[in-house]
Amino acid sequence: MSADRVVVTGGAGFLGSHVCEALLAEGAQVVCVDSFRTGSRENVPDGVNVVTADVARPLDLPGRVDLVLHLACPASPADYLRMPVDTLRTGGFGTYHVLDLARRKGARVVVASTSEVYGDPEEHPQRESYWGHVNPIGPRSVYDEAKRFGEAMTVAFRAEHGVNTGIVRIFNTYGPRMRAHDGRMIPTFLRQALAGEPLTVHGDGLQTRSLCYVDDLVRGLLAMARSDHPGPINLGNPAEVTVLDVARRTIEVTGSSSGVRHVEAMTDDPRRRRPDITLAREVLGWQPRVPLEEGLRSFARHFAG
Repeated sequence: MSADRVVVTGGAGFLGSHVCEALLAEGAQVVCVDSFRTGSRENVPDGVNVVTADVARPLDLPGRVDLVLHLACPASPADYLRMPVDTLRTGGFGTYHVLDLARRKGARVVVASTSEVYGDPEEHPQRESYWGHVNPIGPRSVYDEAKRFGEAMTVAFRAEHGVNTGIVRIFNTYGPRMRAHDGRMIPTFLRQALAGEPLTVHGDGLQTRSLCYVDDLVRGLLAMARSDHPGPINLGNPAEVTVLDVARRTIEVTGSSSGVRHVEAMTDDPRRRRPDITLAREVLGWQPRVPLEEGLRSFARHFAG
């Protein structure tokens, strides 16, 4: 990708900023498009051209574009529950405008979807062929359905306009630049553990998650960008752990004296979450490398600093 000009929507966010960093390291020209409603300019690496824009409005960028990575969308519960309409606008209109930009520029576009399209799954582990079990009117639906609609729009642009599209379904990812109060599990646990507060576990804590360190996830995204595969392809860590176990491991790696406090279960919270990454292994030659303890220690060092 050394000669490519790459547009990263949501490039000031947690995941997008790491993608920008990796692309710069490969010698690409990188354009970050972000509204800064949830992202931060401090996240954007030096050398990235920043365009302040809302992808839910028509998007026109001058010059050549070889690749678009569409990562823009409120992704944390704290954000999408606070901005439900904006989340749907970004997933719907935003994905349309990004795909239309790729069509006009003749660029490949990789659209970031989510494991939330599977909802509270009746299949385990989740394969890309599984259609999902989603409540379309629940509190989480604004994010789930925005991503499901975005996938449908992506497939339609490929079929009708011949756009070189790819879809990745991202499972729980964590690492530096996640905000302490963004509502996601690991930054919440780290914030509480480092403050000596009880770690709040929703429900019985026996619901499972599969946690991928951000460096691994970025490798998968760039591998997808280099391919011509349409997807969807799952990107995530197939090692399944309970939420209660994640809380205990967080306490261990931080050396905290915190305990665990159980609180009310969240509405429509998936009971089990684990990706089948056979396709990613076969098509992209990708699988995660960073064990959970190593990732937690690395994140804790950045988080504390």
